[in-house]
Amino acid sequence: MTTLLIADDHPLFREALRGAISRAVPNARLREAHNVDALYAMVESEPDADLLMLDLNMPGVHGFSALVHLRAQFPQLPVLMVSAREEPAVMRRALDHGASGFVPKSADAETLARAVAQVLDGDRFVPEAAASAAGVSPGEHDVAARLRDLTPQQFRVLQMLGDGMLNKQIAYELGVSEATVKAHMTAVLRKLGASNRTQAVLIAGKLAVDPDPDEIPADAR
Repeated sequence: MTTLLIADDHPLFREALRGAISRAVPNARLREAHNVDALYAMVESEPDADLLMLDLNMPGVHGFSALVHLRAQFPQLPVLMVSAREEPAVMRRALDHGASGFVPKSADAETLARAVAQVLDGDRFVPEAAASAAGVSPGEHDVAARLRDLTPQQFRVLQMLGDGMLNKQIAYELGVSEATVKAHMTAVLRKLGASNRTQAVLIAGKLAVDPDPDEIPADAR
């Protein structure tokens, strides 16, 4: 049985996705996640799923970071990005970071169903506008490569740093000691090439949907 995963924080859009999937794959088995923690738990529990439909704008996803992380940890899982953002550059960045396709949320049900079917067949679904957009910069590509080197726990620590959480808060959320968090932090800084927490967050911010170049360290551009 085909297993499809849906990650979106809007119930109405999840319902729309279910409808599109039912037309493309009538007997599909569906699982859904409404937040980023549920997303990671869902993917980890369904390593043999056939497709993940991921909302680029879901809170906690942090731009393209979640896509990069998931593609590193689960390279066999195709990811079809869905988003209210329709700029060609955003679509192209998603594809360059490993997405198998990109569907704007304004697309009609027929287009959405076609994208699902196409990716399930092993092809890519590339909007025409994205094909001619510029690819990701060498600096962004390098940051993505650094993120792919993080373990799942290290990646979660980095995301929580980006949310402004303190070590004791991160320890509570992960159910570990502060000493363990500090060890993860040391590994994160080393792998990202950052000298402190702030710089680590700024480097990861290169993968934001709308990165601020003035806030990114020069050596990470």
